Amino acid sequence: MLIGGAGASETIETVLERTELAFARTMAERDHEAFKGFLADDVVFFRAGKPLRGKRVVAEAWKGFFEGPAAPFSWKPEVVAVLDGEDLGLTSGPVLDPDGKRIATFNSVWRRQDDESWKIVFDRGCPPCEGD
Repeated sequence: MLIGGAGASETIETVLERTELAFARTMAERDHEAFKGFLADDVVFFRAGKPLRGKRVVAEAWKGFFEGPAAPFSWKPEVVAVLDGEDLGLTSGPVLDPDGKRIATFNSVWRRQDDESWKIVFDRGCPPCEGD
């Protein structure tokens, strides 16, 4: 779907990609409060193979990653896809250490909200995928 605005059109995938990039910037900018703003209330993140359920639990578990002057890792989307119903989307891509070496792959599922914003509902990292 193309979304109009000020004479410009963009796809729903482009909007989700921009959202993922903004989410990643929260880590680079060391902004834990902004990070929390991207989490759905019923979000599930997997950490060490175990699910962390709920915005408060996930935010608390990730708080340590935002301490210190430098981000311990970064990420960027390489894959962005949205269901035809335009209410769920997937982003996936590399997780990089501070030297830029790929250390993992992230996989995130996003749900579009009534206000057209996107909130993350599932997130799971894994080792780098073969061929990446």
